[in-house]
Amino acid sequence: MIESTISVGAAENLILLLGTRDQHLKQIRREIPANISTRDGNILVQGDEQAVIKATAVLEELRNRLRENGSLSADAVSQVIRRVTSGESTLSTDPIGVRGGRSITPRTPGQTKYVEAIRENALVFCTGPAGTGKTYLAVATAVEALRAQRIRKIVLVRPAVEAGESLGYLPGDLQAKINPYLRPLLDALTEMMDFDQMRRCMDEDVIEVVPLAYMRGRTLNRAFIILDEAQNTTVSQMKMFLTRMGEGSQVVVSGDTSQTDLPPHTKSGLIDALARLRNIEGFAKVTLSGDDIVRHRLVQDIVRAYDEGKKKR
Repeated sequence: MIESTISVGAAENLILLLGTRDQHLKQIRREIPANISTRDGNILVQGDEQAVIKATAVLEELRNRLRENGSLSADAVSQVIRRVTSGESTLSTDPIGVRGGRSITPRTPGQTKYVEAIRENALVFCTGPAGTGKTYLAVATAVEALRAQRIRKIVLVRPAVEAGESLGYLPGDLQAKINPYLRPLLDALTEMMDFDQMRRCMDEDVIEVVPLAYMRGRTLNRAFIILDEAQNTTVSQMKMFLTRMGEGSQVVVSGDTSQTDLPPHTKSGLIDALARLRNIEGFAKVTLSGDDIVRHRLVQDIVRAYDEGKKKR
């Protein structure tokens, strides 16, 4: 039997780390057969060598996340436990600094690879199912680049493709019709910046959130340009978008090739570009999977259920 001690600090940090009524601690105990107790503001882990190593790794990563974000969710705890117990590699990339003392840390090896690819390449394509952080992490790295003054503008782009409803039948003027398509990008942005700061940046044209059609004819220098839901672009639209890239700019393209809303027999610009660009220097492709889903724990099961249904058909 071996043991390890983890320093937590203030009593309130211990409560946040172990969860209300020890719910996080109970999650760890269910998966790892180690004896975990508290003593003088520290956590004591005892048991067989492998159990102690795993439990210590889980608790230390949760402690680091708590310091960065100020809270822990049950889903975050489950993700850390799953990754450590399955033997996946330790996450090592630097956190993404978005505002004040707040930073965002990739939660899976796939997400870590994605963030590193963005930091090292001018053009990155990321594909994967819903909930893997494709949009969220791209927006976070864009905000980080803006804060560091590596770029002077963020442009968030989405195709306004109709998924079962016609834009013409939706209420309101053109902006009101388009807004629902751009909402996910704005939602991500509001988590990275104070509302007043975001509004000021948008008023000053430092941040743009625009439909893909509005990109035609533009050249963007020193900009961080993100194309979301790229599976819903046509081949010609994708070419138009990629050629907007100007001097000192960076482009991230994300999408889920399994959820295309294009008309039948229309080739996706995302799928086409992945094949065309694979040998271009400065281009990187990252593929996320169900194991990288970081939304509610049920989302991972939902995606797998649909994938299994496709395989059976």
